[in-house]
Amino acid sequence: MALLEIDDLAIGFQTEAGLLRAVDGVSLRLEKGRTLGLVGESGCGKSVTASSILRLVPSPPGKYLGGQIRFNGVDILALPASELPKIRGKDIAMIFQDPMTSLNPVFTIEKQLGEVLALRFGLDKHAARARSVEMLGTVGIPEPEQRIGAYPHELSGGMKQRVMIAMALMCEPQLLIADEPTTALDVTVQAQVLNLIRALQQRMGAAVLFITHDMGVVAEMCDEVAVMYAGRIVEQGNVFAIFKDAQHPYTKGLLRSLPRKGGAKKAELPTIEGVVPSLLNPPAHCRFADRCWKRKRLPETDQKRCFSEDPKLRPAGESFAACHFPVGGEQL
Repeated sequence: MALLEIDDLAIGFQTEAGLLRAVDGVSLRLEKGRTLGLVGESGCGKSVTASSILRLVPSPPGKYLGGQIRFNGVDILALPASELPKIRGKDIAMIFQDPMTSLNPVFTIEKQLGEVLALRFGLDKHAARARSVEMLGTVGIPEPEQRIGAYPHELSGGMKQRVMIAMALMCEPQLLIADEPTTALDVTVQAQVLNLIRALQQRMGAAVLFITHDMGVVAEMCDEVAVMYAGRIVEQGNVFAIFKDAQHPYTKGLLRSLPRKGGAKKAELPTIEGVVPSLLNPPAHCRFADRCWKRKRLPETDQKRCFSEDPKLRPAGESFAACHFPVGGEQL
């Protein structure tokens, strides 16, 4: 049995214009000790999927429309609200995207870390301080005895992110959700944070769901990858297989857009033309069809299928792709 199983998850948000289906039929599996990368451009539904695992999607306007999220065989969506605090932070922890807004600016780091330890383990003030100092040292914060008395605004962006990692790992969770944890950091600090997450995962044996839009981070951190587009998974498989021979045209486009040493200048980086379809009224056919470079190369009779039939995930090459005409070794 997988540690985390998401089956046909659907989540919508009620807006003035109607129901926006942010996540529409997503299925994922994550084994113990493994890292799954959930990748895609902004607005594709990655963070909503991650938040749903802890039932953090605000309602209203958010609404669970269907599906299951099973953790150790228990459907999280079916649990009463009173049971959720027993899972949040203890069995499943989350590193949020922006440490600047995730930490409370009016409390010291000691107060915020100590509150976690008091709630979860009933530690007194002195024991909580000792454990907090130990964790800050574990995540690489220099002089943790002094830093623990600081307020968030007195720390750099990289240090704040390390505090968030310490807070997430303090209870030694079975599953760590990292929602774009390096977005606001410079390249050097980003590398340090990624190395830290990987080292702590190996030491604790936790599974990691890594949310990102950066395929380079996926290549460095993940065992498997699921590529998300317009609320759906369009390709899924082993990270080496997908980087070697991506089958979905969208995945191929993402990989082609990666900057390469000695390659094109920044202004000349390839892009994926067109816009994502509206999730207020998503098409009944392939959601990538309007932007698809592969579709434009097909005979007109085959192109009609792209605009009339919704593709499902099926074996393609060494991965699974939701495409009527997988690209194989074909180049853009």
